[in-house]
Amino acid sequence: MSKPKVIITIAPTGGMANKKQNPHLPTQPQEIADDTYRCYNAGASVVAVHARRADGEATCEPAIYTEINRLIRSKCDIILNNSTGGGINGDMVHPVGNSEYWEIRWEERLKGMEGEGVEMCTLDAQTVVASFGGKEIFVATTPTRIRTLAKMMKDRGIKPEWEVFGLSDIVQDVSKAIAEGYDDEPYFINLVLGVNAFQGALPYTPKILQTMVDHLPKKTVFNVSAIGSAQLPAAVNSLLLGGHVRVGLEDNLYYEQGVLATNVQLVERLVRIVRELGYEPATPEEARQIMGLRSLRK
Repeated sequence: MSKPKVIITIAPTGGMANKKQNPHLPTQPQEIADDTYRCYNAGASVVAVHARRADGEATCEPAIYTEINRLIRSKCDIILNNSTGGGINGDMVHPVGNSEYWEIRWEERLKGMEGEGVEMCTLDAQTVVASFGGKEIFVATTPTRIRTLAKMMKDRGIKPEWEVFGLSDIVQDVSKAIAEGYDDEPYFINLVLGVNAFQGALPYTPKILQTMVDHLPKKTVFNVSAIGSAQLPAAVNSLLLGGHVRVGLEDNLYYEQGVLATNVQLVERLVRIVRELGYEPATPEEARQIMGLRSLRK
């Protein structure tokens, strides 16, 4: 009897952390590709790609995404999942008039879908205020924008990874967009917990995660991302609930208290846990089948 397959996503970079916080963080295309390949060899089947400029700050520039994607694809068949969230600095933000807050640029976020070879894109189904570096940054993904992103993805043959921070994101925006035909089953929903810097985000507790899972639309494949020290217990909890898992320096810079991590270490630890619990990491092709993506095989 074959073992149940678990999709392991590696999120190597993100749009917030920097090398001063952890020198192992890959920010440039070759660094990201090399680190992704190491994580693929360790058992990851999806890579959540964030692009960075030469100065290390965030961007959704299609040429940079294309370079990253090409470099990764030249090494392996891991699933390419590009961000349409971007980040909290660089090309992605601008001050709003004379007010005290900043905003993530909507037009820049749309560029995340334009990188060559992309199979999936994140779709942040929430409107929040993120507090970083003394700035309050408005992240506006209104119901109309959610549908705009989802339609653009569907028109391009890109599978959305719905990112939700709370119960209302699931039962309102995502469920309504799915009911209106903006995505095809199975739906891939990433439950993000513990993002304390985001207004309205929920902490990780087993009860909160269980409640979110209980309210997912039918025919959903769910993944769990938790920030910082919550990453490991939330990953184990996701496995016990029948879900999939994400690790990486985007979400957690430490292997244990006071010890900086590498992306490969985080994947390797999770692979050991997956196997100890009687599961097996999915290959990229198995993950494509689970999520309803097109096979890369001719």
